[in-house]
Amino acid sequence: MRKLPLVLSALAVCAAATAANASDPSRPCTSAPEAQWLKIADLQAKVEEQGYKVRKAKLKKACGELYAVDKTGERIELFVDPTNAKIVETKRDDD
Repeated sequence: MRKLPLVLSALAVCAAATAANASDPSRPCTSAPEAQWLKIADLQAKVEEQGYKVRKAKLKKACGELYAVDKTGERIELFVDPTNAKIVETKRDDD
């Protein structure tokens, strides 16, 4: 019976770690060297050509991380390959 509290504690730690990384994509967006990445302004322009209105853009952990509004007006967070602006993952931005 002593194992149950230990297991529950371990699960709580794992859940907290997962929640802390919720704003990161599940994997890097590219393995290409940084020299092959687009400049942030070019990355933003290519995403806007896809129909998004970008509010904020940054490069983080081999991904372009863009906070945008989609065609329906919903706020979203996009993770894009910084070499070609291909969208790798999309998440709702519930801030």
